[in-house]
Amino acid sequence: MLWGIDLGGTKIEGVILESSTNLQPIARMRVPTESDQGYDHIIGQIKKLVDMLSAETGLTCTSLGLGHPGALDPSTGLMKNANTTALNGRPFDKDLSAALGGIELKLSNDANCFAVAEALMGAAKDAVPNAEVVFGIIMGTGVGGGIVVRGKVINGRHGIGGEWGHNPLEPEDGEMCYCGKRGCVETVFSGPFLERHYQKISGEKLPLKDIVSRDIAGTDPHAAATMTRMVQMFGKAVGAVINMIDPDVIVIGGGVGNIDILYTRGVEEAKKHVFNPRLDTLFLKPKLGDSAGVFGAALL
Repeated sequence: MLWGIDLGGTKIEGVILESSTNLQPIARMRVPTESDQGYDHIIGQIKKLVDMLSAETGLTCTSLGLGHPGALDPSTGLMKNANTTALNGRPFDKDLSAALGGIELKLSNDANCFAVAEALMGAAKDAVPNAEVVFGIIMGTGVGGGIVVRGKVINGRHGIGGEWGHNPLEPEDGEMCYCGKRGCVETVFSGPFLERHYQKISGEKLPLKDIVSRDIAGTDPHAAATMTRMVQMFGKAVGAVINMIDPDVIVIGGGVGNIDILYTRGVEEAKKHVFNPRLDTLFLKPKLGDSAGVFGAALL
């Protein structure tokens, strides 16, 4: 049995899979993260979820894969770069293992879990079964990424492999990011910052889905300007990634990844920044939906 937990900003999802060759879920449950109640509460919510899965199935968890925001620093053993900021500076793996009775844990960034699931059992596998390089993107409340090379996640020396969300796009006059820098990718086309940009130029506060709808309808020039800026910046940001790792497939998850023009106008913009006369990289929507993160965690 493979046990996986996906720790998100608003919810924590858990799954038990039959095996690595039969990925049928035996049980799948969620609890709220409630991160505003602090670090110990988050650990308590994970333990609560593991206990719920055990009670539902009668199984005992002896090892657990967990996807999380941010990274566990290989040098210090402390969490860093998490937008769930209560985790930062804490020995999260040790504290969680202790809370769960000392069981074996395997942790990885949530975007890495998404990427490996889509590479090994999702959209990338279906499109290019033997893909050498897959880049998995999460574009939602934040922007993250994971790189999978020949089926293995690239964690890197600092544990930040794939973290394109904190490359600077507007370093001089961009929005401040929680990481302390200005104008990161995340502050340009994550969901909340797209909404913020629309409000800034229009004076009206709208959820992203309504901004997208107005752009499609052609009734709102501010919505059109917001979406045009999004695809232009997306093309610039993802073009730089392609120049570095030249992926066979890019899979785009998260709420922003559902916006169809990323796969048309966004790809056309990326072509302008790629060091090649054409762009053959496949841009795909995820196959596994919101299951990718928790399935990837179980596969750890």
